[in-house]
Amino acid sequence: MKSKKWPIVVIIALLALVAVGGGLWYENGRDKALTLYGNVDIRTVDMSFRVGGRLAALQVDEGDRIRKGDILGELDKAPYENALRQAQANVAAARAKYSLIAAGYRDEEIAQATAAVNQARAAYDYARNFYQRQQGLWSSRTISANDLENARSSRDQAQANLKAAEDKLSQYRAGNRPQEIAQAQASLQQAEAQLAQSQLDLSDATLAAPADGTLMTRAVEPGSMLNAGSTVLTLSLTRPVWVRAYVDEVNLSAAQPGRELLIYTDGRPDRPYHGKIGFVSPTAEFTPKTVETPDLRTDLVYRLRIIVTDPDDALRQGMPVTITFASGAGHDQQ
Repeated sequence: MKSKKWPIVVIIALLALVAVGGGLWYENGRDKALTLYGNVDIRTVDMSFRVGGRLAALQVDEGDRIRKGDILGELDKAPYENALRQAQANVAAARAKYSLIAAGYRDEEIAQATAAVNQARAAYDYARNFYQRQQGLWSSRTISANDLENARSSRDQAQANLKAAEDKLSQYRAGNRPQEIAQAQASLQQAEAQLAQSQLDLSDATLAAPADGTLMTRAVEPGSMLNAGSTVLTLSLTRPVWVRAYVDEVNLSAAQPGRELLIYTDGRPDRPYHGKIGFVSPTAEFTPKTVETPDLRTDLVYRLRIIVTDPDDALRQGMPVTITFASGAGHDQQ
C-alpha cells in the first residue's frame, strides 16, 4: 500500500508547485506598473525693467502671491515724462512743416510773385528801349562808346531780373518739389516713431507681473540705480508645473507623449497627482546623478517632461516624486 500511495503524494506536490508557479508567472506576466523617479520642475521668471533709471517703489515682497498684470514696481518716471513731452512737441513741429510744404504757396505769395514779374518786365522794357535809342545816337556819334556799353549792361541786367522773377512765379504756381514733400513726410514719420518710443519707455518704467505665481526673490530696494535688464524680482510660476524624469531604452516604448500616469510624493503617498507625458527627448544621455533608480547610473536614458494636470501649492521646485505607469492611470484622475 505504501508503495502505491507514494506516487500519488508526489503527483499532488508537483501539481501544487505547478499551480504556484503558474500564479507567479501570471502575476509577473501582467501589465506590471512601470515606476520612474524624477523631480518637480517649476518655471521661474527673472523680471526686470526694459529701461534703466532710479527704482522709485516696489509693491511686493518675497512670498507674496502674484496675479498676472499686478503692478510690482516703478522707476522714477520724470525723465521719461520729459522725453515724452519733447517728442510730442517734435511731432507737432514736423506735422506743421509737412502740412505747409504739402499745401504749397499761398495765393498772396503767388500774387506778390506776379507783381514782381510785372515790375521786372517794365524795367526790362525801359532798359531795352533806352539801349535802342543809345544805338541810334552812337551811329551819329552823339554819345560815347562808354555810354552805349552802359545802356547794354542795363538792358542785360533787367532781362536777367525778369527771368529770375518769372522762374520764381513758376515755382510758386507749381508748388514744392516732390522730393521736398517726401523729405518733410519722412521727418514727420521719424518724429512719430520717436514719440512712440518715448511712450513705450514711459510704460516700461512700470513693472507688471507676466503670469500668476509666487514671488521668490526681491533682489534690489527702492532708491537703487538700475541698468536696463537688471534683475529686480524672481517669480515662480503657478502654471505650468512639470516633472523631469528619465526612462531607459527598455521601457521607452511605454513613455509615449500623451500617456497618462500617476505622480506620488512622500508627503501624500496615498493621494497621487495626475499627469501626462508632454515631451520625450529624441537623444539619449547618461543617467543624471540626481536620479535614484535601481539601474546602473551609467545606463543611457531618455528625458521625459511630464505635465502635472492637477498641481497645487504642495508641489515645490526640485521636490522628488515617484511616477507610475499603471494601466488604469488614465481612468483614475477624478
